[in-house]
Amino acid sequence: MPLVLLNKPCGVLSQFRDHTGRSTLADFVTRKNVYPAGRLDRDSEGLLLLTDDGRLQARISQPKSRTSKSYWAQVEGDAQDSQLEALRRGLTLKDGAAVALAVTRIEPPAELWPRDPPIRHRLNVPDCWLQITIDEGRNRQVRRMTAAAGLPTLRLIRYSIGPWSLDGLKPGESREIETDAAWAQLRAAAY
Repeated sequence: MPLVLLNKPCGVLSQFRDHTGRSTLADFVTRKNVYPAGRLDRDSEGLLLLTDDGRLQARISQPKSRTSKSYWAQVEGDAQDSQLEALRRGLTLKDGAAVALAVTRIEPPAELWPRDPPIRHRLNVPDCWLQITIDEGRNRQVRRMTAAAGLPTLRLIRYSIGPWSLDGLKPGESREIETDAAWAQLRAAAY
């Protein structure tokens, strides 16, 4: 079975069923017997990997694997060097320390699609975009890190996981990579 790369839209749950009628992965993934290797919050969007290979799923999602994950975060405020340095040095969250492997201020991504629903735009409050890379993936970790640095996240898009990225995928679109090829890409990237 292949590794499925999905660009999960905002508002979609990272599961296949919901008893309250909310949008789920079943609305976008037709391949049977694949499961998410990690999660994205309902209000986050971007790359979600699905597989039926338990070893590959663990290698991608388990914190001890240290597989890098890069995010584009639109944050409230004009990020200062001291705030970016705090993210790099590490912040103490309720569940322990969290460190960004890399943080840079970026221009709004050229490939960016409109979000549905759009974020609330405030005329008197500046915002900016950051690219943040971590190698964990705790619950709402990037959002909690940016908030602790004084830069609440307005929009969060996971751009890449290990060697795989969103390139060429619009919201709701997916592509497949054969499992053997996925393992080879993971090994070649030395994650």
